[in-house]
Amino acid sequence: MSTDMPPSEPAETPPDAAAATPAATGARRRNRPEKKVEITDPKAIRALAHAARLEVISELYSTQSSRTATELAQQTGLTPSAMSYHLRALQKWGIVVPAEASADARERRWKAAGTDFAINSGGAVAGPDFAVIDLELDAFRRRARAYARARDEQRQSGESGEAASAVLLASNLLYLTAEQRSELTERVFELLRDYELEDPNRVPPGAERIATMWSMIPDDRTLPGASGGHGGT
Repeated sequence: MSTDMPPSEPAETPPDAAAATPAATGARRRNRPEKKVEITDPKAIRALAHAARLEVISELYSTQSSRTATELAQQTGLTPSAMSYHLRALQKWGIVVPAEASADARERRWKAAGTDFAINSGGAVAGPDFAVIDLELDAFRRRARAYARARDEQRQSGESGEAASAVLLASNLLYLTAEQRSELTERVFELLRDYELEDPNRVPPGAERIATMWSMIPDDRTLPGASGGHGGT
């Protein structure tokens, strides 16, 4: 899911990219038809400012698999009836749609309405998309705290906890033109798509579910004597 992702032309693939793609690892990656769902209506964006709804969007769009309200409720700590309410709200804005039910299914399944999801407020000042960003950052903090607790419990019980290098957080400051921002955004998303599973229901042996986050926001901390524009990641 992305917020305020500017339209851009696809970046040119470097000549040696093929050697670095996941295909070299033996894991087959999904060659999917692209269908981007972009939300621009301020009312719809405000409707997304809910932690459970963002969790649903992340789960369905990232995995490209269908889930029931009960399955999604277990992930978010809600009741199935409350989750059904949120799913219907997301359906109203064209974000999720009912999925095909299996032969023995007793409960409706839901899936993403597309392959990619973006929020675009048009650059409005203090737009509702900032509330969504706050919730995404909160979700990142919750994941980090939960991982830290699980690792500490493993160590206290005598198990060999995973190395801290399993968690990565990096920050860079760059000076970019509008064209460069668009190019960088497209290249990052292209790289992430290279690592999507061809079949979301078949995870390669040894693979672990990893949450990723990438951001780009103008940095208003102008240094003394600096000239020209400024930006940061």
